[in-house]
Amino acid sequence: MDIVHARVAAIDVGKKESLVCVRLPPMREGGERRQEVRTFGTATKDLLALRDWLTGQEVATVVMEATGQYWRGAFYLLEEAMDVVLVNPAHVKGLPGRKTDVLDAVWLCRLAECGLVKASFVPPEPVRQLRDLTRHRASLLGERTRQVQRLEKTLEDAQIKISSVLTDLLGALGRLMLEA
Repeated sequence: MDIVHARVAAIDVGKKESLVCVRLPPMREGGERRQEVRTFGTATKDLLALRDWLTGQEVATVVMEATGQYWRGAFYLLEEAMDVVLVNPAHVKGLPGRKTDVLDAVWLCRLAECGLVKASFVPPEPVRQLRDLTRHRASLLGERTRQVQRLEKTLEDAQIKISSVLTDLLGALGRLMLEA
């Protein structure tokens, strides 16, 4: 198959560690492509070391599997320095017999160098920030609702039937009644 990406890396991301396979052009004309596999942790210092190593190898394209939420840290850090492609594991698991993370990383790297991986959609940074804020707002609204329901239950247990008179316990009138 034709090589589309001369300097490519693939990352098999895990909870505690990531296996990284890098495939590079041969040292001399007509030689075999070079391949190196390394293991990195998932802490920030380890991800920075990964980025520095990939930059030192002059890797232009990095492909990683979208495993749970574990891919996010590496993706966000690497996207500033190089082209990062996130792929769905179901789309690249086709070869039987690959049972180790090392073999997964090597297989993914071979697919990537030939341009045989389909990128998953990752929204741009501003959209990700907006989604995070929206998610947090929804969480806060849910917590507010739980607290209002808790207050209503406490008042009901004390035989104060204020919720039968008010539609909004924490509205202006409801707060006045609670303070009285």
